[in-house]
Amino acid sequence: MQEFDEERFRTDTVALQAFNEQIIQEFRENDGKVGGALQDMAVLLMTTTGAKSGLSHLTALAYFTVDGAMVIVGSRGGATNDPAWVHNLRANPQVRLEVGTESFEAIAREALGAERDSLFGQVVSQAPNFGVYQTKTTRVIPVFELQRRN
Repeated sequence: MQEFDEERFRTDTVALQAFNEQIIQEFRENDGKVGGALQDMAVLLMTTTGAKSGLSHLTALAYFTVDGAMVIVGSRGGATNDPAWVHNLRANPQVRLEVGTESFEAIAREALGAERDSLFGQVVSQAPNFGVYQTKTTRVIPVFELQRRN
């Protein structure tokens, strides 16, 4: 498996995509479990609809449980720009999630202002590296809550 190189992934979209594809493959081959840099994190696969293209895009992401809610963070290691999936969620918040061996529809809701700050603080308490990512960029790293659709 390709080594996790957060500095490189911050700017090299091709390398990030290759790493993402490896994580997706490992996730699906191992009932939602992955090793390497993400082995101690909860990981999900999220299918979004492209904001411009309308095409489906699959992304592997770490997620956090905060007060019973699934939370994802658009950090990309503190890159200058938001990850592409953030733009997709803002344009079309309906997603398909794979968590472990389960697959379901969900709605993504961006947390803003004080709610964002609170959620982000709770994520940082679980994974301090996300606080470091915020120091590497001038943008406010977006936070989304994923709400399962029944």
